[in-house]
Amino acid sequence: MATIGDEKRDLISVMNEQYPRMSKNHKKIASYIVDHYENAVFMTAAKLGKQLGISESTVVRFASGLGFDGYPQFQKELEKWVQGQWNNSVHRIGVQYRGSSQSEIFDSVLRADMDKIADTIQNLDERAFELAVDTILEAKHVYVIGLRSCEPLANFLSFYLSMIRGDVIRLQTTSMSELFEQMIRISNEDAIIGISFPRYSMRTLKALEFANDRNAKVITLTDTIHSPMNLYSSCNLLARSDMVSIVDSLVAPLSVINALVVALCVKAPAQARKSLEELEYAWANYQVYLNDEINFINDEPVLDSPLMQELKQ
Repeated sequence: MATIGDEKRDLISVMNEQYPRMSKNHKKIASYIVDHYENAVFMTAAKLGKQLGISESTVVRFASGLGFDGYPQFQKELEKWVQGQWNNSVHRIGVQYRGSSQSEIFDSVLRADMDKIADTIQNLDERAFELAVDTILEAKHVYVIGLRSCEPLANFLSFYLSMIRGDVIRLQTTSMSELFEQMIRISNEDAIIGISFPRYSMRTLKALEFANDRNAKVITLTDTIHSPMNLYSSCNLLARSDMVSIVDSLVAPLSVINALVVALCVKAPAQARKSLEELEYAWANYQVYLNDEINFINDEPVLDSPLMQELKQ
């Protein structure tokens, strides 16, 4: 297949590019393969079809639609891609850190993360950031989705958004059907924040597509303007996130989320203060943190956080 042979456009990139033009069932196949490639690489066309509740012939036509002679050829290309991901990562680690001491590795990785944050600052779209803040505050409900390695970012953002405003819905799912069940009432009064970095999650992309079809406001946190996550978004927050090793570097995206939370508190201090005061009251009355995270001074829990002190000024 000519397009696959181009090193700059691997199998997953080709599927991402063609995804908007795919049929419903072909989108289902592409979504499953991208999100579960570790399992899909071992599946025959018949087994993959059974897993997704579609016919074997549909899976074969999917492979043909990407330019392959048949599903076995597609499967070989997928296997090559999966092996390449791990081999390239391990090779890059070996080349980059060969002969380095543990302290040198520590210094190198942290400096690389600092560079990513600096690059993110330099390329910040101020209007997009301001629009994201306003959209989050004005929305009736805010949905947040981030899967695979982005799940911790989505959890972090959801946690702090819930401390600032109500009606925050963290989308957690292992299947498309569960995802749509959680989003069934999303409307033009709502907003959704989708977080995804390479390798992009098809489930996240489909959630954004569904939200866009319902005229909800779509905000993305992703790596570049070329990310497929931006297909359905008019508010794109970009953060650099390169592969340092076999794990994703999520330092810059986390910094963007921190900035977003602080900006929300500054933009709507009364709303944030009210929510935090209610939480503080609940913590104090029900002794939520007596044996958990709050330090004791004279047998009393310290409940005033730096953020609360800032908001009370």
